[in-house]
Amino acid sequence: MNKAFGDVGLGLRREMLDDALQHPSNLVDFYEVAPENWMTLGGKFGAQFAQLTEQHNFVCHGLSLSLGSTDALDTEFIANLKVFFEQHKIKCYSEHLSYCSGNGHMYDLMPIPFTEEAVMHTAKRIAEVQERLERRIAVENVSYYAAPGQEMSELEFTLAVLQEADCDLLLDVNNIYVNSINHGYDAHAFLSALPTKRIAYGHIAGHYEEDKDLLVDTHGADVCDPVWQLLHKAYEVHGLFPTLLERDFNIPPYEVLLEEVQQIHHAQTSFQHAQKGIA
Repeated sequence: MNKAFGDVGLGLRREMLDDALQHPSNLVDFYEVAPENWMTLGGKFGAQFAQLTEQHNFVCHGLSLSLGSTDALDTEFIANLKVFFEQHKIKCYSEHLSYCSGNGHMYDLMPIPFTEEAVMHTAKRIAEVQERLERRIAVENVSYYAAPGQEMSELEFTLAVLQEADCDLLLDVNNIYVNSINHGYDAHAFLSALPTKRIAYGHIAGHYEEDKDLLVDTHGADVCDPVWQLLHKAYEVHGLFPTLLERDFNIPPYEVLLEEVQQIHHAQTSFQHAQKGIA
C-alpha cells in the first residue's frame, strides 16, 4: 500500500471541523478536501483548517480544473493551487475526469466524450497541469448518465488517458458500481482492467436508487452492501490502497461517519488476514 499519507481517510466538510479538532480519531489517517472550498477561507474556519493540516495528512480532490474542456486552462488558478498545496503540505491532488466549463462555468461535472480526439486533448491538459504544479496528479473515474458521440468504451477511454498523460488514478469504487448498473457492464471486469501501479488512492460512497437500473451518485447515503463487496474485490485485484469515505449530503453525526470509516479498516484487515491464510 502507498503509505505516503495513510490507509483510511475521510472527506472533510466544514460541518465536521469542530468534531475533527475536539474529538480526533485514530480511525482517520488522512482527510480529503476540495481545494476550491478552502483556498480563500479565513476567520474561524481558516484557522481551524490550518490547525488540522498541521496535525494530519491531507489530500485534495478538485472540482473546477475542467480537464476535458475546450476553454483555456486557468493558469492563475493552477498557480494558486500550487501555493495552497505547499502551504498545507498536501500529499496528493486528484481531479475528476470530466469538464465543467464551456463559455462559462457550468456548476456541474459533465462527461468527456469517449473519443480518440478527447483522449489526446484531455491528456495534453493533464500533462500541462502536472508540469505547472511540479507533481503528478490523479484523475478520477466519474459517474455519467449519457455518453454523446461515443467511439470507445468508458474503460478504453480511461485507460488511454492514463497512458497518454502518464498520470495516476483515483479509483472511485462507487462510481464503477453506479455506472455498471446504469450502463449494463461488468463491474468486476472494469475493475480488474485498471492499472494497479497507477492507483493513488480510492473513494467509497453512497448513492441514490432512482430505479432498479438508474442509480444517482449523490454521496448522500450510507455505502450499500454491493459497493462494500466491490471494495473487497478491488483489494483482491489490486492489493490494498488508501481508501476514504465521501459524504456530501445528509451528513450524520461524526461518530456515525466514523462507523463507516471503521468498515474500511475492517475490509483492509479482512484482506490482510486472507492473504496470510493463502501464504
